[in-house]
Amino acid sequence: MHPIADLQIEYSLIERGIERDILTTCRELGIGITAYGVLARGLISGHWSKDSGKTGKDYRLMTPRFQGSNLDVNLALVEQLRAIAAEIGATPAQVAIAWVAAQGQEHGQEIVPLVGARTRNRLSEALGAAKVTLTPAHLALLAKAFPPDVAAGTRYAAEQMAHLDSEKPATA
Repeated sequence: MHPIADLQIEYSLIERGIERDILTTCRELGIGITAYGVLARGLISGHWSKDSGKTGKDYRLMTPRFQGSNLDVNLALVEQLRAIAAEIGATPAQVAIAWVAAQGQEHGQEIVPLVGARTRNRLSEALGAAKVTLTPAHLALLAKAFPPDVAAGTRYAAEQMAHLDSEKPATA
């Protein structure tokens, strides 16, 4: 057998489930993290609005975080992120990406944010996150604005959530 070197798992300002057990275990075993969903499927990028995705068949509209009052709560969170990002001189997406990377740096662990981009502008924005430095004060502001479980709604429908091993409580 070969030791596990890296775990690919969802991790973002509003999806912090790995902090319950998985992240600690990875740190103890020296396992790196490749974090996907760092922009919560675009929800915390600063580019999503109540009118986004209304035309066509955007799959996100089928997920609880993008529906009804959940979307209202989550977009209010994005406004907090936008305010912090403005103070830093970055975009909300750049701060969200930089926050994920900082979670590893803070503990001497490698966490690599995996970001998708549909346009060159979004790619340039995502790459710009590498130049964003979050100070301890910035991290404290983000921690206050985005405590674990702050997002309204789950990231998938209940049927899909039931199949996620990362969401099941550890057994003794």
